[in-house]
Amino acid sequence: MPRSQVTVGYKIWLSADGKAFGEGPYLLLQGIAKTGSLRQAAREMGMSYRKAWGILRECEKKLGFTLIERKVGGSSGGYSKITPSGHELMKHYGQFCDEIKKSIDNAFHKNLDAFVKSQKIRHIHK
Repeated sequence: MPRSQVTVGYKIWLSADGKAFGEGPYLLLQGIAKTGSLRQAAREMGMSYRKAWGILRECEKKLGFTLIERKVGGSSGGYSKITPSGHELMKHYGQFCDEIKKSIDNAFHKNLDAFVKSQKIRHIHK
């Protein structure tokens, strides 16, 4: 019988009266940076515009600052633009997550790698 693959699972988020910012909003902001459109970013993530807008509004409310500026469409079309504070949050949150991922991977290898190998279980880091 094939053995299961052992993975390290975790989620990282910022809290302020509950979850304030995490991977989902981070990916939404990345999508907006790429496409210039909240609607397109939401579509690429498989969610409705309304849900995406609600997520970002809730983040803004809990964090206390604006993440995106929106211009409603018209003849020239609308757009969404990440605010300077939003860009700073993305930068620092991304760096923080990268450091945490490295630390978790190092801790796994330091503490569990030999055991996993002795059991012939394959480790895959998410």
